[in-house]
Amino acid sequence: MRTTKHPTLGLVEQFKTLKDPRVNRTKHHELVDMMVISVCTLLCGGQSFNDMEDFGNAKREWFETFLSLRNGIPSHDTFNRVFAVLDPGQFLECFLTWTQSLRKSVDKEIVAMDGKALRRALNKDESMKYMVSAWAEDNNLVLGQLKVAEKSNEITAVPKLLRALELEGCIVTLDAMGCQKEIAKEIREADADYVLALKGNHASIHKEIGDYLDMTLEERQSNRLPEKCKCRAARDLAEKETVDGDHGRIETRRYYQSDQLDWFEDRYKWEGLRSVGMVESIREIHGKVQTERRYYLSSLPLGIEDFSRAVRCHWGIENKLHWVLDVQLREDESRARTGNAPENLATLRRLALNLLKKDQTKKRGIKGKQLNAGWDHAYLLRLLSI
Repeated sequence: MRTTKHPTLGLVEQFKTLKDPRVNRTKHHELVDMMVISVCTLLCGGQSFNDMEDFGNAKREWFETFLSLRNGIPSHDTFNRVFAVLDPGQFLECFLTWTQSLRKSVDKEIVAMDGKALRRALNKDESMKYMVSAWAEDNNLVLGQLKVAEKSNEITAVPKLLRALELEGCIVTLDAMGCQKEIAKEIREADADYVLALKGNHASIHKEIGDYLDMTLEERQSNRLPEKCKCRAARDLAEKETVDGDHGRIETRRYYQSDQLDWFEDRYKWEGLRSVGMVESIREIHGKVQTERRYYLSSLPLGIEDFSRAVRCHWGIENKLHWVLDVQLREDESRARTGNAPENLATLRRLALNLLKKDQTKKRGIKGKQLNAGWDHAYLLRLLSI
């Protein structure tokens, strides 16, 4: 028997908070119905507005058990028009509220932030669109995302996203683009700590810290001086080593951290700065050896375990989020270009990814879970109820 009442599902309830941007005379389909069909399409492996229309028609009988569908399944053009005018700020608020309800409290959780291009979501003469995302490593969740404004860069988007997130007690990591005094201040004002990578965009600081840590390490490793004759910085330099290898590759990472900052003239310009760090990566591939050193500013006190974990977990945003978005959810293939559609679809993909990652009933990867969702209505409904 058909019902026009939505099931009590957390995500569906959040969709009800969205303000419909259309005027009443043009509303032939309920916004909640369209959002549910859209996210279900992505959960089952679809990606485009055409996929949403086709998926809705294929599953219409099932959708009619809990959606109103008073005028049937929306066309792909209708999906396109609605996503193009839907307020991305409101959708983000909806996403943040829902995601926060899934998030478990974790002491010193690593929150990695990084930008990603929407490579095909642009018209002729348009610049590339970018999204900055925040990834919670321990919760295995996308916490939020924000589009980088036109003619701008990640530096302007990161503070806005930071202010939208619950970060108390977390360790926030950013690559060199996010290594800015204003961003460090935002993180500290959120009662969180930071680990910021240094590169050429801060050439003088990069050289100053690099020279200091390189010389301190050289003295520490020197066999010519007895321990008591070495400087305090060399004696107190914290360190840790890890070794990984597979398929003919051996990678040794050495982490170093120092809280001796008297030599650093700009130390008071960085809010809460308490240590500097270095990671030396030595890669051996089929007999060829490559060595690289990367340097960091951090508000963390001396403690090599927290520092090394923060650096290591930052790489997770690439292989656990960006790679999955491109390979499993095919984000780089999306050609949605009209109005707010690229940004809203990017949020929808991250929402679908959170659902798939939080489900623990299927011991399969993302692709396997998508196949199961397409085959099994009960499993698809279970995902919506997370």
